[in-house]
Amino acid sequence: MRASLLQIDVDLSETVADRRDRVAALVRAQAGTDLVVLPELWPVGAFASDTFAAEAEPLDGPTADAMSAAARDAGVWLHAGSIVERAAADSGSAAGDGPLYNTSLVFGPDGELRHTYRKIHRFGFDQGEAALMAPGEEIVTVALPDTVLGLATCYDLRFPEQFRLLIDAGAQMLVISAGWPAKRLEHWRLLARARAVESQTYVLACGTAGTHAGVELAGHSLVIDPWGDIIAEAGPDAQTLTADLDPALVTKTRHDFPVLRDRRLG
Repeated sequence: MRASLLQIDVDLSETVADRRDRVAALVRAQAGTDLVVLPELWPVGAFASDTFAAEAEPLDGPTADAMSAAARDAGVWLHAGSIVERAAADSGSAAGDGPLYNTSLVFGPDGELRHTYRKIHRFGFDQGEAALMAPGEEIVTVALPDTVLGLATCYDLRFPEQFRLLIDAGAQMLVISAGWPAKRLEHWRLLARARAVESQTYVLACGTAGTHAGVELAGHSLVIDPWGDIIAEAGPDAQTLTADLDPALVTKTRHDFPVLRDRRLG
């Protein structure tokens, strides 16, 4: 299985529409890859919270349309990172008058939107995302032909209980879309490896490059194997990180070192 992580440089001098077109072209260039992953909130910038309300869109909005077409043209599974979702106020209302969510979109190779994940843990300590967005309530897994993905977003990485639930739900590969700040780069690397070791899974952690809203982003997207070894790592700048993965290694690791069998709590 081949996976490509597209570490996007979010330059806020570029329009959102132009960025969509640029990212769609990058996705199309991954034809022949099985899974493509984008970072968190790349259309608007993870720390540009003053634009969240203005740039919010429904699940069938322009970003979803562009990513659906790109996934279909490339014939890939696409974790399209996350958007600022404007939800409906209730089940009988149209989108556009409800709360905001940090929502990840997963498209199949046919371009169909297969799954969404609303970020559970919001960052900001009562400011920014934490003040403006509602929390998600459900963990999400995605069944691919050869593996099962467990979805998480950025700050979720600090909460291991979420990943235990994902493993219990059958996840064999953890996909983490992020806009992680450079000043906490070592936390990013440490926590991503810890999630791989404790869960005995691959971790695909896709970050953002560049500086926006005054925050320098870490980049350093990672592909980590079920033993916690980093098998591919990007630098701080925009980059496409590609790695070949063996889903059978997850089963073998759990068989050869059956630590998950000895869990007593939770």
